Parts: sequence; C-alpha cells; structure tokens
Amino acid sequence: MSRPVPPHLKVLAGTDRKDRASISEIQIEEPICEIPPPPLWLNNHGIKEWLRLAPILIEKELLTDGSLSALAQLCALHGNIVQMYCAQVVPNAAMLGTLRNMMNDFGLTPASQGKVKGAPTGTPDEKPKNRFSSVGKRPKE
Repeated sequence: MSRPVPPHLKVLAGTDRKDRASISEIQIEEPICEIPPPPLWLNNHGIKEWLRLAPILIEKELLTDGSLSALAQLCALHGNIVQMYCAQVVPNAAMLGTLRNMMNDFGLTPASQGKVKGAPTGTPDEKPKNRFSSVGKRPKE
C-alpha cells in the first residue's frame, strides 16, 4: 500500500486541489538571492563546484536554506571524485551514481531539467482561468 503524498509536494508538483488541504497552511521556503559562502570543510574542487553551481541554482530559484546541505554534499562528492581522477583512480559506480542522482535532484542534467521547478511565484490562487468553462452555458442577460 502506498503512502499519501504530503501536501507540500503536491504544491510543488502542481497537483494540488482546492478540495484538499489548504495551500495557505503550507510553508514553502523562499529562494536565496545571494551566493552563500561555501562550507569550510569543502576541498578546493568542492569549493569551485559550489561557486559554479550556486549562481545557476539561484537563477532557477532552486536554492533555499533547506537545500544548502544537499548542495554541500553534492559539491563534496564532486570534489572527492575529481581528486580520485587526478590521482589516476577510477571512482566506483556507487559514487558516480550518487553524484548523478544528486545532480538530478537539482535539475542539473538534461533529462531532469524539465522535471525540477523553482519556487512558485505569486499567490497559489492565481491559476489561469479555463477558457472553455463557458462552453455549453447560456450567456447572461
């Protein structure tokens, strides 16, 4: 038996409905507008990746306070893999797969770019009106 999808994920996916949980009850984090400093524990390659990815994610409105740790983990893993390649060591498939999955989470691969959406703009009630809603109805006199 599958678990119900949490309401905040329905809002992000655009599958929320008015007859379900109120959207006003759901707190969506505001995107970060400035590049935060990289964590001190990142190696040089990880810092370079942080400084490369942070502006991209800020532009797409995908970087929030909650996603900073995931970005740090992605950059740390990237830095470790680059160090392994520099030492003529091939990283194992688990490391490469984890890096690819983390990049997919942020929409950084071609296949995942259309699936990941930034923070919603405006109020959730501003949905476009259905232009066919008046079809079959008599005009008001």
